[in-house]
Amino acid sequence: MEKIGRQVFLYDFYGELLTDHQKSVYEDVVLNDMSLSEIADERGISRQGVHDLIKRCDRILVSYEEKLHLVERFFKNRENIARIRELSAGNADDSLAALAEIHEISGQILEEL
Repeated sequence: MEKIGRQVFLYDFYGELLTDHQKSVYEDVVLNDMSLSEIADERGISRQGVHDLIKRCDRILVSYEEKLHLVERFFKNRENIARIRELSAGNADDSLAALAEIHEISGQILEEL
């Protein structure tokens, strides 16, 4: 996954665990596409301070993902659900095999919940 996309997903899942200040600056960089200089000027801090804060937030969010794996599970479940939809829309000739695979995939999803 590209860096910005990964940052957005990590923020979506774990952003509420950051402080208000961290959230605000991180949103400006990742979601609002502001430059470090723009944020530094707006907040009266150094560009290096903004850079350090973003790096710290990245490390915090990645550490949450390493412990909880919510983003990983989200993508895995999304793939499994897409496969179930594909199987359920298939032709009648393979319906027993499709049902067996749907049963297996749904069991995996339930196990993870």
